[in-house]
Amino acid sequence: ASAHQLRRSTLHYKDKMAFVLPRSLQRCAAGQQVRTNSVPSTLHYKDKMAFVLPRSLQRCAAGQQVRTNSVAPRAHSLQHARKQVCIPAASSPAGPAANGAQPSGRAASVVPKAVAMKPEAGTLGKRDSKYEIFTLTTWLLREEQKGTVDGELATVIASIALACKQISSLVNRAGISNLTGLDGGENFSGEDQKKLDVISNEVFCNCLRASGRTGVLASEEEDMPIAVEESYSGNYIVCFDPLDGSSNIDAGISVGSIWGVYEPSEECPIDAIDNPEKMMEQCVLNVCQPGKDLKCAGYCLYSSSTTIVLSIGHGVWGFTLDPAIGEFVLTHRDVKIPEKGKIYSFNEGNYNLWNDDLRAYMEHVKDPAAHDGKPYSARYIGSLVGDFHRTLLYGGIYGYPGDKKNPNGKLRLLYECAPMSFLAEQAGGKGTTGVVRTLEIMPEKVHQREPLFIGSKHEVELLEHFVAGKRM
Repeated sequence: ASAHQLRRSTLHYKDKMAFVLPRSLQRCAAGQQVRTNSVPSTLHYKDKMAFVLPRSLQRCAAGQQVRTNSVAPRAHSLQHARKQVCIPAASSPAGPAANGAQPSGRAASVVPKAVAMKPEAGTLGKRDSKYEIFTLTTWLLREEQKGTVDGELATVIASIALACKQISSLVNRAGISNLTGLDGGENFSGEDQKKLDVISNEVFCNCLRASGRTGVLASEEEDMPIAVEESYSGNYIVCFDPLDGSSNIDAGISVGSIWGVYEPSEECPIDAIDNPEKMMEQCVLNVCQPGKDLKCAGYCLYSSSTTIVLSIGHGVWGFTLDPAIGEFVLTHRDVKIPEKGKIYSFNEGNYNLWNDDLRAYMEHVKDPAAHDGKPYSARYIGSLVGDFHRTLLYGGIYGYPGDKKNPNGKLRLLYECAPMSFLAEQAGGKGTTGVVRTLEIMPEKVHQREPLFIGSKHEVELLEHFVAGKRM
């Protein structure tokens, strides 16, 4: 081979070694070929080995590239250098190259050399860029590539994230924008509506309609489900509580939004456009699905930071809003709720309204003798999103039981119980009414209420033990 041929070289990987090959050998079957035509170098990791490469090899597909300061790096200047240089002759791809033969004379002097060395511990497979971020949008694209979410559902989730950004801004400015206090109306359940309840509901509905991927919207603040007009209509059904814990707004305590996304029921297509009564009946039937059929569930916590926690049926992921760039950034990867946790979150003001079994459970968790002198700790905010978020991260149990005044509790199955139970189970926890698994319940009404006990698997099973009339 001529010196000119050897000057125009490529790097070829074969059996965990690097070979510098002339351009004429670029069609060799195995490995990646990249041209070399400059002297400045980079440090490149490949198969647990590091190679000093010319700068033009930075585009090599595998591994991390880090620039070196020296123009002509030498083996002895690198720690743990193995002084192993493999430069094939230019005669054929299979012969001398495979045996590690060296070219000689003037030709050898013009071929860049690849020096093999071990990388420093902890550097393999890591990117050092301090500007790299992993956003909710990026995560959705990756999940779409893997086939765990389709493009339409990704659009629905993105529209929910947009609604959460708007609500977060409204919550933060509530005190100075005159958004505190009552609106003057009541919702379907007879509860007084706060100003932000009404505004947040409108924000959610507008964002979901504009996505063009939703067919039915069911809100805690609306009497009945809403069919999205045909020009914007899509397939997915979204049930949501636009602002959970709004009674805490005026005190500046954390609040949140909760949602669950379903596919339309195959047994009841939404097609009665010209018949309002039948259309409403179809909407109700499509909304009333058990939690086990959820395609996505999540919540957004508005507190010291704004955090979205969601699941598409493959673990639980958390994203925190970065106000500087206006994006939700991945901060909680594949969240798992602790198996046990000595924190209980109940409104003990209703203690005397509970049944004997539930009171016996409360006495048990507060008894120092039953827990080696360390009873459970009580933590209760009065906002389901805030209390559940703490339970998800620290472990323990959250409960809103039925009582003599409200036999089925006050939490709605579609908007609160089912989505939160879905998240708990995806994180390795459990959600129950105390008798049956929450996700198995088939709703009979849009605003149906159910008792809820949710949290660490061991703690929920302990409560079920007491509710069944058993004692420790």
